[in-house]
Amino acid sequence: MRTRSVGGIDFAHPLAFWSGFIACVAGVVLHLPMYLDAADMHYHMADMPMDAPMITGMALIVVGLAATTYGLVPRDLKAARQAGEVRIRGAWDARIRPAHIGLILVMTTAVTIDAMKPITLSFVAPGMGKEYGLKSALNPGGDLPVALLPFFGLTGTVIGSFLWGWLGDRIGRRSSILLAGVLFVTTAVCGAMPSFAWNLAMCLLMGLAAGGMLPITFSLLAEMIPGRHRGWVMVLIGGDLALAYVLTSWLSSSLVPHYSWRILWLVGMPSGVLLILLNRWIPESPRFLLAHGREAEAREIMVRYGAAEAATAEVEVEERPAAHGGGFGPLFRGRFAGLSTAVVVLGLGIGLVTYGFQLWIPSNLQKLGLAQQTADRALRDSALLGLPLVLIAAALYGLWSAKKTIILLTALVAAALTAFSVAGDSLAENRAWLYVLLAGPIVGTATIGAVLAAYSSEVYPTRIRSRGSGLSAGVGKLGGVVVTIVLVAGATVPSIGTTALLGAIPLALAVIVVILFGVETRDRAPDGGGAPAVADA
Repeated sequence: MRTRSVGGIDFAHPLAFWSGFIACVAGVVLHLPMYLDAADMHYHMADMPMDAPMITGMALIVVGLAATTYGLVPRDLKAARQAGEVRIRGAWDARIRPAHIGLILVMTTAVTIDAMKPITLSFVAPGMGKEYGLKSALNPGGDLPVALLPFFGLTGTVIGSFLWGWLGDRIGRRSSILLAGVLFVTTAVCGAMPSFAWNLAMCLLMGLAAGGMLPITFSLLAEMIPGRHRGWVMVLIGGDLALAYVLTSWLSSSLVPHYSWRILWLVGMPSGVLLILLNRWIPESPRFLLAHGREAEAREIMVRYGAAEAATAEVEVEERPAAHGGGFGPLFRGRFAGLSTAVVVLGLGIGLVTYGFQLWIPSNLQKLGLAQQTADRALRDSALLGLPLVLIAAALYGLWSAKKTIILLTALVAAALTAFSVAGDSLAENRAWLYVLLAGPIVGTATIGAVLAAYSSEVYPTRIRSRGSGLSAGVGKLGGVVVTIVLVAGATVPSIGTTALLGAIPLALAVIVVILFGVETRDRAPDGGGAPAVADA
């Protein structure tokens, strides 16, 4: 007998999930005494031996993760895989209901928390490099390269993007989101790890969760939000990548001088707990529930979100599920081949900017002579300056054209990066222009990422939507992995001008590819259920 939650969705094994979650939280708390005891050394914990509470906490986390994962896996998983593919078409003209507003607020919180994880890598790198004596732009004579940290973290995000894309279609959107949230809680222990090796291990796990959250979030929104509002809502939520940058830079300038770089990882515990506690406002995909024979729950959700009231909202069963294939192969066959190529090229360009230019900008600004707090405030102010771009992009995407919005934003960011590559380090002498141009790569790239995430969740049909979203997210992280591999191999951190040029070239190429292969999501009939023609042809 299954226990239903207040939101109408049950856990397969609720006792296992909540017991495991409590064990994970307790495990993180047991890491704090060592951190607090190091306060008189400004929280310098490098090479300290682990004490008994920390070792006990690690054991609790391992057991807790196993229990929470077991609690989220459906009982009838094997039977559901043989039940065929189920497609859900959301209503086009349904109004925004309180249930939608609750979902939007929770998903906004989830995306913000998720985005702060990889962004934090750039803000902890200077302090971590100093504490562990790592090779960096500020310490060229160090031993191991500090680039190993983003390499492990970004490798985790690449794997997580594809793994969670697969999980979302297997164990459900909601379960996949909650599993990522539990990993956010546990990997907060990165802030208390005394050895660099353990930091790398925890950073890899953090990357798995961070890489998986965004594509699953957008897949769920694509199935729940009315078609008329879907595009601009997802762009606004995805634009929280820029808000996450503002929050992370603010936390860094406010907390790091007092509590060291470690505090930026430790704040992951309360934010992850918040996400789990909001689980009642995260619905499961009706498509997933129907595939598992849970028709009553699926119908309840469809009624709550207005889908059952629209004549165009209907449930369809694929006639030949075996013909679609498994894995990511279907994304590159038939009518999806050119579209997926455009997604890959644009995603790689975004990744090269985000993890080439953005990742090292705090270190590069300090290298130019700006103090740590001054550099962080400059990045915060630039991000705030560019935040209105998110609203503009949402309006353009929803009211004008999805394809043209992608082309316009990408061209603008490529132009800003080209200006950076020409001006180079001289921009440090002109703070006004520095702030304005920084807003392009920081907020502009985040906005393009949001538009691409919304776009990829709309242009693919339900049966491969999570994989399509995972593809766009994964290739973006892959661009970062390529950059960090070069740095780990021995290259020094490139200058502002060089990293800007490395981002400008692929984005300019992406403009051409999207023009050639991109499709227009607004080319749909009012009775088409809100899905673009390419997806449901």
